[in-house]
Amino acid sequence: MSAAALSVHDLTVNFGALVAVNSISFDAAPGRITSVIGPNGAGKSSLFNLISGAIRPTAGMVRLEGVDVTGRPPFRMLAAGLARSFQITNLFFELSVIENLRLAAQILEPPLRSLLPVARSPRALRRADELLESFGLSGKAHELAGSLSHGEQRRLEIAVALAGYPRVLLLDEPTQGMSHGDTAETAEMIRRLAGEMTVLLIEHDIGLVMTLSDHVVVMHQGRKLAEGTPAAVRADPAVQAAYFGHA
Repeated sequence: MSAAALSVHDLTVNFGALVAVNSISFDAAPGRITSVIGPNGAGKSSLFNLISGAIRPTAGMVRLEGVDVTGRPPFRMLAAGLARSFQITNLFFELSVIENLRLAAQILEPPLRSLLPVARSPRALRRADELLESFGLSGKAHELAGSLSHGEQRRLEIAVALAGYPRVLLLDEPTQGMSHGDTAETAEMIRRLAGEMTVLLIEHDIGLVMTLSDHVVVMHQGRKLAEGTPAAVRADPAVQAAYFGHA
């Protein structure tokens, strides 16, 4: 059994002649924050899509807590303990905050309850209430998700991803478009989450990455350029040249 919560080995995907992700390998340690960084077009979101099952790899393997889950569709990955958020906010904007959470928490109910009205799902309702409290959204419970501020929507999306008690959480640019205050709050929330689960993070805010991460993987043109502690990655000449623009 692998000691890594999440392990990818030689993960590759081709889109025609384009190799979007080229033989990427790394481990994400349990209860730690692993960040994936790189310039636009480096293949970061494609990597997340491969790991979460949104697209099937051309080659390579994904292991979740030592189990081969390569190519499983997203709903099976969620049942196995892996959830993700998206770079573009992905909510039911015409539904209320609590309805978004209740629907996400339906995964906690036995299959025989899947056809019952959401209001008759006690476990889902309890989980939704827990998340409202934990994410400071209780006062917004019955407002439409589409009426929330951008920072509140991003917070709600992370709460939705947590509805099924995942053990590994993938966050794709969770602070994108946030104010400085919202970014600081989200960073603190991610830090707290890492005490309960493994977090894999894509983030463009390098200052945030360097202060928040335990381990950093750098991608460039679909390949892994470097990995290590934040300090080691920042000092790497190849990373400085490709990412920070100087050697």
